[in-house]
Amino acid sequence: MRYWLFKSEPSTWSWEDQVAKGDAGEEWDGVRNYQARNFMREMAVGDRGFFYHSQKDREIVGIVEVCAEAHPDSTTDDDRWDCVDIRAREPLPRAVSLDDIKADPALAEMVLVKNSRLSVQPVTEAEWRHICGLGGL
Repeated sequence: MRYWLFKSEPSTWSWEDQVAKGDAGEEWDGVRNYQARNFMREMAVGDRGFFYHSQKDREIVGIVEVCAEAHPDSTTDDDRWDCVDIRAREPLPRAVSLDDIKADPALAEMVLVKNSRLSVQPVTEAEWRHICGLGGL
């Protein structure tokens, strides 16, 4: 299993929206960055990810699971763009903010710290476990 982080503006697609999709999940569509697309092409069913609210709060609020591997993004006819489907697994008991992540030496090399603009990014197993601990899991 691999670990990832999915960023979304809550005014566009929130954790609550993701939860409302239930076990069927939803396409993680609209990504128009080649690096983020390539990460989605690496994903496998069962991989886990952090659901991150960008914009104002800038915090990890939940855990999602990849439920469908990369396939054409239904929001475009351009065959360069793929997406995966994800479903909500569980909320974090305590949201983990970007400020908390940046202040933690154990997370200094995290992609979120180094390239905070990338909308889909890998997370190492050590980072995953550390953030789950910070979030109360």
